[in-house]
Amino acid sequence: MSSVVPSIQQIAAQLKVRAVSPVELVRRCLDRIEARMELNAFITVMADSAIGAAQTAEREIGSGRYRGPLHGIPISVKDLIDVAGTPTTSGSAVPPRLATRDAPIVSRLRDAGAIIIGKTNLHEFAFGTTSEESAFGPVHHPRDLSRSAGGSSSGAAVALVEGMCFGSIGTDTGGSIRIPSALCGTAGIKPMRGELPCDGIVPLSTTLDHVGPMAQTVADAAIMFDAMRSQVEAGPSTSSSPRPYVFGVPEAYFCDRLDRGVRAALTRTRNALSAAGHEIRTVAIEHAVRTPDVYLHICLPEASWYHASLLEAHADRYSPGVRLRLEMGRYILAEDYVRALQLRNVLSGAVDRALLGCDALLLPTQPIPAPILGEATVDVDGTREPVRAAMLRLTQLFNITGHPAIAVPAGTTDDGWPVSMQLVGHMAGTTRLIQVAALVERYSTGGDGSVGGGTG
Repeated sequence: MSSVVPSIQQIAAQLKVRAVSPVELVRRCLDRIEARMELNAFITVMADSAIGAAQTAEREIGSGRYRGPLHGIPISVKDLIDVAGTPTTSGSAVPPRLATRDAPIVSRLRDAGAIIIGKTNLHEFAFGTTSEESAFGPVHHPRDLSRSAGGSSSGAAVALVEGMCFGSIGTDTGGSIRIPSALCGTAGIKPMRGELPCDGIVPLSTTLDHVGPMAQTVADAAIMFDAMRSQVEAGPSTSSSPRPYVFGVPEAYFCDRLDRGVRAALTRTRNALSAAGHEIRTVAIEHAVRTPDVYLHICLPEASWYHASLLEAHADRYSPGVRLRLEMGRYILAEDYVRALQLRNVLSGAVDRALLGCDALLLPTQPIPAPILGEATVDVDGTREPVRAAMLRLTQLFNITGHPAIAVPAGTTDDGWPVSMQLVGHMAGTTRLIQVAALVERYSTGGDGSVGGGTG
């Protein structure tokens, strides 16, 4: 399906000259949602309001009031984010909150002319990597319904590759934008910490939470990112870079255990970049092995603190796994939490040092292709590993440190499963990182962007 889903850039050019109607575009997306209901990508479909917004966009474009490349473009919003007049369910049976106003990032996208088509399914309260724990049922991978589409922003990625929308908003606390982007073959940006406002978003961990765009290509994600931070830019250049880039590959810890197809994709990308004149060097991130401990000692107590009153009143409505993790947070000692915050600074310095002399770090986004739903462990290069631990291993460090990171489509395994490369940039360097990621995307996919999609 993904090969026939146009990019935002492509469809925007048609909308601007009225070769296609926003109403027609919305109806096309609604038809795709209806056609693939078994994927369970959406919790709330906003058909009436989306058609109304499309009619308004059509009138505005027709009268010469074109706002830019998102004008008339249907996008989806993860159902952890407030959209005025709709419930924010967080994928849970816990009573939702009814949003009276849009989250700021939603308002900014509406100001750019984007049309909200619906709210996507997710792992309950964003506290998981597989999205099999949701009060609305698991999200299924478009290519194989027995497989996970990742998490927690899984519905968003599935909606993209199936043409149910052209852009999505996700959140990322340990990899929740990048993980489903990797498993579904799309692009996703986790900006630098604090670069985009998380107001109007149900928190998981206020220290680690990020919000960002998901799209078919890096260029499309860049268009959304500019709108979400209220900037108007041309997006990443597709011309040759003015000088060779330097990529640092953190092999220890990050590349120790990789699926054979993932390792092959990393090798292909490294070789292609090197052949094009870019420098690839091996770097080390000190203390990276401490990442899971630091992450858990920050995330668990912060999540438990937010959910304390909800757990008191509605404990039986949580999914068992999510409830267990939230209750574990109650037993984290204050000194362990403070120690983790101090180690966070140590890890941030370690990433900064690894980036010295480099334009970006280059590593896989996921060590494995899409895992089977319901399986507790997965084989990674001959070693059985808990699924959750494996899926977080390459992404969660950069939530701890706050460095910007981007998931870039990188082809497929021999048996057709999407693979992804992750680019990590300097603090305050998200825009520069997007430019680097756009170049890597050309070498890793031949410029085709998304490699996802299913059988529809």
